[in-house]
Amino acid sequence: MVDTLKILLDVNGFGRITFDQQLQVIEASLAVQKLLSQTIENTPTVAVTDIFPELIGVENQLLQIVAKQIPYYRLNLLNRTDENGQTRYLNLTILACSEEERAIIVIEDATAKAMDLQRTNQQRYDTFLYRSSLEHRRNQVGRAILGKSKAIQHIVDTIQQLGHVPTAKVLLTGETGTGKNLTARMIHESAMTYDAPFIEINCAAFPEQLLEAELFGHEKGAFTGAISTKPGLLEKADGGTLFLDEIGELPPSTQAKLLSTIESKTFRRLGSTTSYKVNVRIIAATNRDLTVEISKNRFREDLYYRLNVVSLHLPPLRELGEDIIMIAQQLVKTLNLQFKKSVKGFSSAARQALLSHHWPGNARELGNCIERAMIFIKNDVIDLPDLVIMSPVEPATSTDPRHWAVPDTGLDLDQVARSLILSALQQANNNKSKAAQLLGLTRHTLRYRMEKYDLN
Repeated sequence: MVDTLKILLDVNGFGRITFDQQLQVIEASLAVQKLLSQTIENTPTVAVTDIFPELIGVENQLLQIVAKQIPYYRLNLLNRTDENGQTRYLNLTILACSEEERAIIVIEDATAKAMDLQRTNQQRYDTFLYRSSLEHRRNQVGRAILGKSKAIQHIVDTIQQLGHVPTAKVLLTGETGTGKNLTARMIHESAMTYDAPFIEINCAAFPEQLLEAELFGHEKGAFTGAISTKPGLLEKADGGTLFLDEIGELPPSTQAKLLSTIESKTFRRLGSTTSYKVNVRIIAATNRDLTVEISKNRFREDLYYRLNVVSLHLPPLRELGEDIIMIAQQLVKTLNLQFKKSVKGFSSAARQALLSHHWPGNARELGNCIERAMIFIKNDVIDLPDLVIMSPVEPATSTDPRHWAVPDTGLDLDQVARSLILSALQQANNNKSKAAQLLGLTRHTLRYRMEKYDLN
């Protein structure tokens, strides 16, 4: 082998061992000793199979390379333990030398490539488990829902139990912002295969005349503007889950049709006489007390009992105690990555403020509060002045809003408006029409402002 090639291999960190037709070592570079963490004597008493037992059984190929009958032989990812106890991976390439009756083993350190390959394979395996093993996915529920309180553990246990019954209908109740959407998705993922559809619709987001068409679909010409046949969300959810958010806003006529679909597992598109079969799990959610709605003839009692096979109440944030801090810490961790910051957590004063606040907006309000603090913070710990925690403005001396005063410390007008909307919704038992009247707004304006402040 020419000196230039030796220099090239040495400069690039490759080890090299030259051997003869008896497979005995003629020369070994210093890099070999570093790669193998052992001393190699340049004597004819050492055979290459002594250094690399993996070559035992392929001696004929090695002799053919020495005789220049075949060009090369390759062996990948041999593992060795170095002096620090770490595993090192090596690739061997055996080539014929230009000198007669000699060959060379080129040794490459492939540890970094091997570790990358291991990580890639592990990710593929994790993905395979996620997609194929429902049990694995059920076990992830406890990790995905933050909290150690009894209320949170009850939610985790219920979701895990529901994972074994993919057909049970579930009714989620709780205030706005308590995570009903997330819980519905986790119930779905704990019970369904990875390719099962999860279709959701907010029943309060559509006018009455369009909601039925969205749910059940329609035929061409079924109504003005129906220029083509369109499948509904029920069809799209076939074999999976249909999540009906704000089920308390469902119009009476649509309630009747949904009840019929649940009982018969069939439905008709608008403008069609053909019945379609559907196999779908129904998860419904509401922030209303449906028993009150039933007493006021605004919700069908028979539909309520059909939906309420399993009832799961999601507690408001103010009832979770120390879980609030755990959730806030996770938000900080996520926002650290997003904002490229290194905030460690909260001071004792900030922690106390988070624990003592009423949180009428629940997780959404907490998320906004932490994000606002993370945007402006310059230290590595969130302190009390960094938190903007607002409550509805109290009138100074009168219920007449003309007498309300701005506090000396100032206020966040958007936060005040948001809090007032939440207060009106609470007083109106989440009846949006009544809440709009309390605020002196039209229902359309109230919807717009609820969307603006993420209160839907």
